[in-house]
Amino acid sequence: MKKTGLLLAIAISAMLMAAAISDVNSKESKKIPSVKLKDLRGRTVSSSSFSNDGKPIILNFWATWCKPCLLELNNIGEVYEDWVEETGVKLIAISIDDSRNSKRVAPLVSGRDWDYEVYLDENSDFRRAMNVTNPPHTFLLDGEGNIVYEHNGYAPGDENKLYEKVKKLVNK
Repeated sequence: MKKTGLLLAIAISAMLMAAAISDVNSKESKKIPSVKLKDLRGRTVSSSSFSNDGKPIILNFWATWCKPCLLELNNIGEVYEDWVEETGVKLIAISIDDSRNSKRVAPLVSGRDWDYEVYLDENSDFRRAMNVTNPPHTFLLDGEGNIVYEHNGYAPGDENKLYEKVKKLVNK
């Protein structure tokens, strides 16, 4: 009986300790790192300059050769104007195409009439700093620039789940 009581006390202590650690971790905010990127005109921009007047930002890592990436950005493109109007969210698309393929980005963006800010990460510096392994990889930042959600991959309908998360942020 004493062993059971001792084990129970140890288990309860471990659970309380885990809860305390979890609570501390949830209060820590994770910001995006400062990395140099290029805009579609070849000008250097720092990722630390990304802002949206206190409203959410969606960061989407994609590539011209990635079919799920193009499908996701096209599907968001169909409703993006409504998203902006309702929540003020901004989507920033980060192309991870290397320097050989990055020349395809501007014509593709123009041809698809995407109304997003698009930047080039030709050396994959930002990709590595954000621990992005495979595109598409999407991050949601709150109005203060904290990463509050991330998702890897794409299946039709994922954009709706993302928008629900955006609405929750705006309605807090």
